[in-house]
Amino acid sequence: MKSGQAEIVETSKGIQKSGLMSRRIAILEFILRIVAFFNTISSAILMATTNETLPFFTQFIRFRAEYNDLPALSFFVVANAVVSGYLILSLALAFVHIVTSKTQNSRIVLIVLDVAMLGLLTAGASSAAAIVYLAHNGNNKTNWFAICQQFNSFCERISGSLIGSFIAVVLLILLILLSAIALSRRH
Repeated sequence: MKSGQAEIVETSKGIQKSGLMSRRIAILEFILRIVAFFNTISSAILMATTNETLPFFTQFIRFRAEYNDLPALSFFVVANAVVSGYLILSLALAFVHIVTSKTQNSRIVLIVLDVAMLGLLTAGASSAAAIVYLAHNGNNKTNWFAICQQFNSFCERISGSLIGSFIAVVLLILLILLSAIALSRRH
């Protein structure tokens, strides 16, 4: 009789430890979602407000560089804005995961949506990275010249925007892994 009670006590302690660990994972997920949101929204704002004008010979003739001159950079802004909107909306489910322990279905939904947003964000950041590479280095074979020697501020801002977006990519990968770990601990 005493060995049966001892097993019940050990099992309940294991469930409490598992519940505590799941709550810690949920809190970490919530924090990572907030940090990823700030990275994506700041990247979108930084890129969308990037422009630089250079005078050419006179004040009437000017060269202007804007993010929306290049479709890849426009896609980058839209992708970051969509992902930041998703991250804000997903905070509600992440909070539910902190409060309650039986959230298997909502975790599966978040994993699927996180993977979709990871794909969108990676596509946007990668397309913009290709343009930033050309802006910095040019391409001699096609006679595309590097513009970053002239448009220095423009290139610094778009490069900084890319860094924030790629940090958000890493954070989304961590979120997916944490959700998968939390799901696997329940079985």
